[in-house]
Amino acid sequence: MTSSTRPHPDGSSVYAVATMDTKGHELCYVAERLRAAGIAVVTIDVGTKELPVATPDVDRATVADSHPTTAGRIAARSGADRGQAITAMSDALRVYLRREHELGRVAGVIGIGGSGGTALITPAMRALPIGLPKLMVSTVASGNVAPYVDFSDITMMYSVVDIAGLNAVSRRVLGNAAAAMAGMVQHPVPTSGEKPALGLTMFGVTTPCVTAVREALEAVGFDCLVFHATGTGGRAMEALVEAGLIQGVLDITTTEVADEVVGGILPAGPHRFEAILRAEVPYVLSLGALDMVNFGALATVPEPFRNRRLQVHNAQVTLMRTTPEENRRAARWIAAKLNRARAPFRILIPEGGLSAIDAPGQPFHDPEADAALFDELESAVLPAPGRLIRRLPFHINDPGFAQALVEEFLRAFGQKDEKALVPAGPPGGGGERLSSPWNGGGP
Repeated sequence: MTSSTRPHPDGSSVYAVATMDTKGHELCYVAERLRAAGIAVVTIDVGTKELPVATPDVDRATVADSHPTTAGRIAARSGADRGQAITAMSDALRVYLRREHELGRVAGVIGIGGSGGTALITPAMRALPIGLPKLMVSTVASGNVAPYVDFSDITMMYSVVDIAGLNAVSRRVLGNAAAAMAGMVQHPVPTSGEKPALGLTMFGVTTPCVTAVREALEAVGFDCLVFHATGTGGRAMEALVEAGLIQGVLDITTTEVADEVVGGILPAGPHRFEAILRAEVPYVLSLGALDMVNFGALATVPEPFRNRRLQVHNAQVTLMRTTPEENRRAARWIAAKLNRARAPFRILIPEGGLSAIDAPGQPFHDPEADAALFDELESAVLPAPGRLIRRLPFHINDPGFAQALVEEFLRAFGQKDEKALVPAGPPGGGGERLSSPWNGGGP
């Protein structure tokens, strides 16, 4: 840390990152503007080729030494193969910044770079908790930023001109970026006195159910965060669970699993459910919209699926009805995750249908396919104390199913006084059927 870095009241600093062989002067300008705003700064060089044009507070060798493997440390230091060196340095930066954050030293992270620098720096930003300020000034920020942002809260700022010298435009853009970071660091959002936060997953075709659940839980003092089950939505929710910002989950819409196992465009990703189960938060899940796989515009549906039962949702989204075998595969995928759980969980199955278009008279109504999903899940999830599967004679969007979800979650959360929310009576309003291996197996 240079002598010009002024201490922050809580001892933390903004970490400013760039490949300082090509972006050193520009990064120093960003640091200068932050310090002018009263922010302590640590400059970090992650270059892999030439020597830096300015002296960093943390040199590239220090970052490289954070790589978890000897081969990675060598690759990050040598720069012999640019692609390998950048990948290794990115991995090392991720470890370095996470450790610095865990030590309470990181108030925020700002990066500047072209395509290579952006690809190097943003994975480390994504590894930091949601809510920590992260800002990337990039030459590629006006295009598709999904590979860089993914499910994180990185703020992307387009550099307009290349980050290749200080000029009338770059000074303004970089100065604005520094000012934005200073504002985020100096004015954090208060967190004291917040209500317990819950994660809920929703699709358009499960909106009535999730809305009813959200409103009921908000009425008894919860803060409900609804995530669009588009692949990134599920991963974003799990990132917040892992960060300790979500205290319970109602995973009502697990449709991302269908895309994962069949090959749709909104896949769950290989680690779906894992963060929730590791965190051991109160967990209720259902099978919302597992009757469908998502593709883009009709013309983009892959050839093997062209003759399947398709529904044009809008000009950009085409839905495909899942088959019994695909549903069995989805059930086994879910069960493989849940069977590793050490904490309790509760699964509620809506026997009347999984989405707004999976109901009598609707285009995806297919009781045989649904039954394959339900039966396979019941047989694949291993019974154990604290695990509960309940079949209910409701469509997913029926009020009775929403009520049952709320009741089960309140039991899981330890809420005792349910009278203000639901009338007295048997769980789910009565009429539910407990599958035989599970009778008496729940808490």
